Amino acid sequence: MTSYLIKNARILGGEPQDLLLKDGVIAAIGTRLAEDGATVVDAEGLIALPGLVDLHTHLREPGREDAETVLTGTRAAAKGGFTAVHAMANTFPVADTAGVVEQVWRLGKESGYCDVQPVGAVTIGLEGKQLAELGTMADSAASVRVFSDDGKCVDDAVIMRRALEYVKAFGGVIAQHAQEPRLTEGAQMNEGAVSGELGLRGWPAVAEESIIARDVLLAAHVGSRLHVCHVSTAGSVEIIRWAKSKGWDVTAEVTPHHLLLTDELVRSYDPVYKVNPPLRTEADVLALREALADGTIDAVATDHAPHPSEDKDCEWAAAAMGMVGLETALSVVQQTMVETGLMGWSDVADRMSARPAVIGGLTAQGRPVSVDEPANLVLVDPAYRGAVNPDSFATRSRNTPYRGRDLPGRVVATFLRGRATVLDGDLV
Repeated sequence: MTSYLIKNARILGGEPQDLLLKDGVIAAIGTRLAEDGATVVDAEGLIALPGLVDLHTHLREPGREDAETVLTGTRAAAKGGFTAVHAMANTFPVADTAGVVEQVWRLGKESGYCDVQPVGAVTIGLEGKQLAELGTMADSAASVRVFSDDGKCVDDAVIMRRALEYVKAFGGVIAQHAQEPRLTEGAQMNEGAVSGELGLRGWPAVAEESIIARDVLLAAHVGSRLHVCHVSTAGSVEIIRWAKSKGWDVTAEVTPHHLLLTDELVRSYDPVYKVNPPLRTEADVLALREALADGTIDAVATDHAPHPSEDKDCEWAAAAMGMVGLETALSVVQQTMVETGLMGWSDVADRMSARPAVIGGLTAQGRPVSVDEPANLVLVDPAYRGAVNPDSFATRSRNTPYRGRDLPGRVVATFLRGRATVLDGDLV
């Protein structure tokens, strides 16, 4: 295996130091390090972070390889600084059996660009009627620990309770897509002033908040772990903050796009801004930022949702919901959280690497940038600023809301267990 000597990197934004990556681990940290035969990487001005971990990625394979494959999705992840992603279960067929999650896991092993941890479905076919094979997925080669019907809500309280009870046996977690279906039938965007002006059916905040309120109570009753996917409203933040104050085992994530974009963008009727949950108000955005900064929200998760052009280049009502996000996530977090002074780079490492790894049960990811730890690293140029060009993306899809928008920060290099997957901004 090639050894790498990274010169003058600022670990978590600190003073410049050298890092020696050898035999898959960080072999040494110091100044003026030397190593015969090592490939030298000039990291002057770059920040070193632990490899990022995404709790919420749609890789689309099997079934929708026209939108994404495990290979293209993990290449996009590497370019975004990620060394591990959790692949959601809403594939075709659904990842509701040991066979399907093992297929996704093996495809991840073969791709080699980042670790792929499959997420198992909570219910058979995501239909919300009967629990899937949670135990066999947990015991499979994929060792599934996160279960979600993401894209659909587990709206039946009895099914949700049974799922929470079941995963206690092996330390699993239920990741809920909080959306009361009856309150969102035909909804096209956030319910509020803008939806009223545009005449589009609204998606009320209470549709998310009511499910979260129910589920934190169920998790407390059962004594199990609940993770709330893509939190998007100020009210949801308050419910999660209250649940945590009770000492309940509840965690939550926010997407980069909900930290930056608002429902005002829907005035353009550009379907690139159509997403589930919808873009909310400026007040919601500010509440989400504050909650991420104070730790109420544990993690940033991309909800990377690739779609082929024909599913997005159409009228608003017919368009699919979702945005790609792996290759822009760190830049959006830098703009919304670091450059606003709400978080430092150590906080970014915590919310985008350490905590997601703990929630997902990935013991070899999200580790500190320290000697003898796995050499999962990303080098970031925080001084870079440039317009987003989706034509340069590694993902198979182009449905980004940031096309042409200036964003800060650029991933210069990514290392997975000491092996470079990205160097000089390009895939290896």
